[in-house]
Amino acid sequence: MQVKIDTREKFHAITILEPVLAANMTEELEKVLLPIIELDVKNVVLILKDIPEVEEAAADSLVKIQQAFYDNSASFVICELTPQVEKYLEDDGFLELMNVTPTESEAWDIVQLEEVERELLNGPDL
Repeated sequence: MQVKIDTREKFHAITILEPVLAANMTEELEKVLLPIIELDVKNVVLILKDIPEVEEAAADSLVKIQQAFYDNSASFVICELTPQVEKYLEDDGFLELMNVTPTESEAWDIVQLEEVERELLNGPDL
């Protein structure tokens, strides 16, 4: 699976460079994304602007990966969905389970807000 990773101050912007997010890519998707949870910068913005099709198993895997990030106090935001992928995810009930924004800029805003929220919930470091 081809991806482009751009590391920013608070998140990794990961663009998947494939024509389809297929069921047989779920294991590779996990191998690329889940290790990021262990890094100092552990938030991910997943950019799907070049993906015209997502298969059900891959969508289900994205939901599980997102939950793993939130279980580990990290953000996982998906952005720039193509209209056909957004419609598919909506029709199959995945969209309501995902943290999705229209643009990378809005995804960055979500990451910042969630970082502040986690800091407030965890209190100051002593």
